[in-house]
Amino acid sequence: MKLRIAFPAGRLTLASAVLALAASLLAPAPGEAAGAPTLEETPGVVPIVSRFPLGDTVYKQNCASCHENGLARAPQRIVLSYMTPEAIHRALTSGSMQAQGSALNDEQKVAVAQHLANTEMGAAQDMPALKMCEGEQAVFDRSKTPPFANWGFDKHGSHAIPGDVAGIGKDDLGNLKLKWAFGFAGANRARSQPALGGGAIFVGAQDGSVFALDRETGCVRWNYMALAEVRTGIVLDPWDANDASANPLAYFGDFAGNAYAVEAFTGKQVWKVEADPHPASVLTGTPSLHDGTLFVPISSLEEASAASPGYKCCDFRGSVLALDAATGTERWRTYMVGVPVKQEPESNGTVFLGPSGVAVWTAPVVDEKRGLLYVTTGDNYTNPATELSDAVVALDLESGAIRWHNQVTEGDAWNVACYVQTGNCPEDAGPDYDFGSAPILAKGKDGKQYLLAGQKSGIAYGFDPDTHELLWQTRLGRGGAAGGIHFGIAAADGTLFAPVSDLPTGEPADFPLSPGVYALDIASGKRLWDAPSPDTCGERKHCIKGYAAAISVSEDLLFAGSDDGHLRIFDSATGEVLWDFDALKDFKTVNGVNAHGGAFSGGSAPVVEGGQLIVPSGYGFASKMTGNVLLVFEAE
Repeated sequence: MKLRIAFPAGRLTLASAVLALAASLLAPAPGEAAGAPTLEETPGVVPIVSRFPLGDTVYKQNCASCHENGLARAPQRIVLSYMTPEAIHRALTSGSMQAQGSALNDEQKVAVAQHLANTEMGAAQDMPALKMCEGEQAVFDRSKTPPFANWGFDKHGSHAIPGDVAGIGKDDLGNLKLKWAFGFAGANRARSQPALGGGAIFVGAQDGSVFALDRETGCVRWNYMALAEVRTGIVLDPWDANDASANPLAYFGDFAGNAYAVEAFTGKQVWKVEADPHPASVLTGTPSLHDGTLFVPISSLEEASAASPGYKCCDFRGSVLALDAATGTERWRTYMVGVPVKQEPESNGTVFLGPSGVAVWTAPVVDEKRGLLYVTTGDNYTNPATELSDAVVALDLESGAIRWHNQVTEGDAWNVACYVQTGNCPEDAGPDYDFGSAPILAKGKDGKQYLLAGQKSGIAYGFDPDTHELLWQTRLGRGGAAGGIHFGIAAADGTLFAPVSDLPTGEPADFPLSPGVYALDIASGKRLWDAPSPDTCGERKHCIKGYAAAISVSEDLLFAGSDDGHLRIFDSATGEVLWDFDALKDFKTVNGVNAHGGAFSGGSAPVVEGGQLIVPSGYGFASKMTGNVLLVFEAE
């Protein structure tokens, strides 16, 4: 049975609904440690009683009529709550909202920015100027072509790194030390997976910044400002090392639903596309690049908007958008759900729009041999539940036509109203078992290819990519709305590696909590080894043991960041921990920003190349430990 939390009538904000989800997910089970977060302790969540009353008034008088109703494609209130106050103030002063902001004085702009973000401005104002590169450090080395393709390091999404590319083996771990750290200003999370090329690290930030950093020193080669948080990874055009005229592009998306291409060597914008007109649309899954086409997965926060009293739920449609990578021109778009229409009233009298939802939260995977693009999907937001939700879906690379699909959880219609008493929860609500983890196309030890997937249910799956048949499924964790296999799996040498978070929910369950890292035989789904999460939290506030973040694997090592703030390297053959770094500390940064580490979570996997290990730390959401740092380790 779903846990329902009552708030004072008329006082529930959209972001408070997200708190309800976080608080209920972290409620202790019998016999487990207590310590659910309070409203004020949850980063990015607006309290029921505003901390900034002037901003609350300004918002209601000047902003709410558009942002609460999606007028003129205005981002919904829940989307704004994820932005930093500096980013909101910048939009009102010199950005996309400059015309609307002209009616406000600066005090009002600051107040409404602080109210929407639920935090004070000022951090960025006291920041040192960016340390820009000079001389040779500012020059991109064309001989250092990108070592990886797309978010999964290859087009099949494996997150596997050849040993000679990684440059870090077992014998190097004793000499693996922190080389430098870079702080993200005004941030409480760092979720963008870095890309490498030209001797630079390309990475996004919560305030909308995208940086190109010199790999040796961390100085800034260029800085681009997107309209909202960049939590997707960065994807680079490949280029010929001998082509002195090559002008590769860097691709990414922001949390306001925009896709971008900028010149990789200058940061100059080439194009910007509104990927979806829905006011709650967001881009979190990293776009994938193949043969001149950029495939953009589109998700939304309407699932949380549904918790707002009186919200007309729901009309978002998840999709994949194919763009010409050079120009941003649309080539095709495929929706994962039909056109929402008014449904018959449910027994409680609620009238929904439906079908809806089926967001695509993860990076698409390219199967060039079969001419297919694979995606995993989220749940429906309202009834009727449809056949493409909680599924693996294969699309034609050229046309976007759906070639086949295999649904693993039926009837999963769910939204955040199922945690609060606001009337928008579908009857017989599903378990919220979205796929937050991208699929992988990989070979088993038998030489055959398998399509692999990991779900929030805690179950790993193996499919036959030719017959579309589900060949095996192995349950590794209890699973849950924010648990199970969450953000990313990896595969190499016939083995599937799966991280499991398994947050305690306090609800009855038929499977034990099993946070840890697991290895499975790709051909059979048989468990090869288990590495349960150690209990290292102690008195750490908001510390959770378990692995939600995406992971990476090299020839003999597995790299995994944990929600407890530890970055660990495992023996990929046995699961033994060979190296452990506790990131919950303050760091002296090369750019002078005050920075600290936190939980490793989200879709950013450790990046390993040329003897360096590169990973962002901090996840200020769902009451996990905040952080705002990019860590670069090197084997001395």
